[in-house]
Amino acid sequence: MVSVSAYNTATIGGRKPLGKSSPLANSFSLIEYDKNHRFLIMDCPTNSTIPLYLREFARLNVTDVVRVCEPTYSKEPVEKRDVTVHDLPFKDGDVPPASVLKQWLELVSTRMGGAKNTSANEEPTTIAVHCVAGLGRAPVLVAVALIEKGMDPLDAIELVRHKRRGAFNNRQIAYLVYNYKRTSGHKSSNKIGSAIRSSPLNGAATAQAATAEGEDGLPVKAANSTGIASLSIHKFFFKKMFGSH
Repeated sequence: MVSVSAYNTATIGGRKPLGKSSPLANSFSLIEYDKNHRFLIMDCPTNSTIPLYLREFARLNVTDVVRVCEPTYSKEPVEKRDVTVHDLPFKDGDVPPASVLKQWLELVSTRMGGAKNTSANEEPTTIAVHCVAGLGRAPVLVAVALIEKGMDPLDAIELVRHKRRGAFNNRQIAYLVYNYKRTSGHKSSNKIGSAIRSSPLNGAATAQAATAEGEDGLPVKAANSTGIASLSIHKFFFKKMFGSH
């Protein structure tokens, strides 16, 4: 399991470099769910830097750019390259409102829902998404898309943070783990969650359940006759991995 230190939100290293010739290579984090579903998390371009971003867009077959912050550059040079810009702004450090989620998931479904298997020589479609630093709002939308594809929330968080260290604040993590409800018919593929339930932490979480109610403002379900409820186990894991603040 990844160590707690790997989730230090004070650091922003560990991002996967893309085009080696680009001075902005470390600004990009490519998140790949499978051969047909790719997302590019990045910080916000400006009118002076957008040409550098456009090079990466062409290389990665970016079809759409989603802005979740206030505009910092003109759409025109981007859309001249047949890349559609979508404005879905919401508050910095917050979680996406229902209207943003609806538009985001419709875009993902339109671009990737009916994607065919790509050949070895064919570049798959990529949706780029950015906020200001690419550490909060943009990663949340990508995590939501991964959850909709069947990933367990904890697995989605770990995947995004592995590629973009420092992503998510505690409120956004709590939202993904406890509050977001998958709308698609995909069943959860829960690698971390299964490990939690089969590990010694399960028993420790059970012992702690009686005193865990209401902490951090997170809902806790009572333990049943076979052990602590799944949500309480996730809460215990959340506190171990990310802290209680």
